[in-house]
Amino acid sequence: MIDRRRSLERWRRLDVTVRDLPLGVLFLVGSLLPALRGHGTDLGGLPTRPADALTVVAAALQGLSLAVRRRWTLVCLALVSLGFALDQLRGYHLFAGTALPVALISAGAYLEKYRRSAQVVATLAYVGLAVGLNERGGDESPVEYVTFYLLLALTWGIGAWIRSARAAEAERRSRVAEDARNAERARIARELHDVVTHHVTAMVVQSEAARYLTAAPDRLDETLAAVSDTGRRAITDLRHLLDLLNPDHGTAEPRTPPVGRVLTLVEQTRRAGQPVDFTEEGTPATATGSSDLVAYRVVQEALTNALKYDHGAKTSVLVHHGEREITVEVGTDGSGTGAASPGGSGRGLAGLRERVDVLGGEFSTERPTGGGFVVRARIPGGSGA
Repeated sequence: MIDRRRSLERWRRLDVTVRDLPLGVLFLVGSLLPALRGHGTDLGGLPTRPADALTVVAAALQGLSLAVRRRWTLVCLALVSLGFALDQLRGYHLFAGTALPVALISAGAYLEKYRRSAQVVATLAYVGLAVGLNERGGDESPVEYVTFYLLLALTWGIGAWIRSARAAEAERRSRVAEDARNAERARIARELHDVVTHHVTAMVVQSEAARYLTAAPDRLDETLAAVSDTGRRAITDLRHLLDLLNPDHGTAEPRTPPVGRVLTLVEQTRRAGQPVDFTEEGTPATATGSSDLVAYRVVQEALTNALKYDHGAKTSVLVHHGEREITVEVGTDGSGTGAASPGGSGRGLAGLRERVDVLGGEFSTERPTGGGFVVRARIPGGSGA
């Protein structure tokens, strides 16, 4: 099986002319065999003539010309047509006459330029051939000539259908590839937003707070250390993300922390001056696939928004690991301020909704009357997954 596959690959690597040559040789040899002589295409009804020197010429023109049917399609059609006319006018009726439909199918499928001109010239040549056959004593009726012409036109149409089907398939593959590229770009954009926005927001909030701590060196040093630590975490997460773009990237490290390490996000947010109450219920599953990552991203984006729009407000984070789903709820009480950080584009929440929807879950945001906000997500794939 392996040897056969390798032979097939070697055959496909050959020049297309070499691959088409055996078919032409087959028609040539078949035309020279005594058993097949006079049993080919008979247009015009002329009596069969014994083989002579021009027999080889007619057979070679019709057969060997097929070697260039895909490389020089128009040349192939012209040579095969010339050989066919010589074959019929001389009354050889060679087996190679069957090469004309093959040349017409190839023309319909592969001819790029002069398609309409080739059809017109071929039609005029056929009319001239019919007239020449009648002058030589042919007994075909006009209906029979028209019928044969329609059969030849049908073979061209088959080639044109192959051409259109091949073009449609190429367009479909191009569209699928473009959709895949767009989906990949969107996924990378979401990852960049999730990773960069959270860490940079925390750094902005911490650096803003440091401006007012010059009179308290201990707290200033602690705040600057938190900024440095957040920066290192941002670099680490960005490296994980960039590894995804590396074709040689393996699976030695997870691309993001699992939801079981949400506490790391909570501690980082607390150091940025946000009081966070964290509760985790249930037992995290050992493997939950994408649901674990999505749950982590929900908490990350919600805490980022808390720093941006309700800085300093009491914040609660609840992560519940169920048998078949992970439930996340993050909310603030509205007692903070949003002046510590620039506003966002709304891409984060939209991206989260899309991620949750893909997994068949539910995502919602709410602004209570007393202020603040609540983000809720139910993500299939819990401990029972």
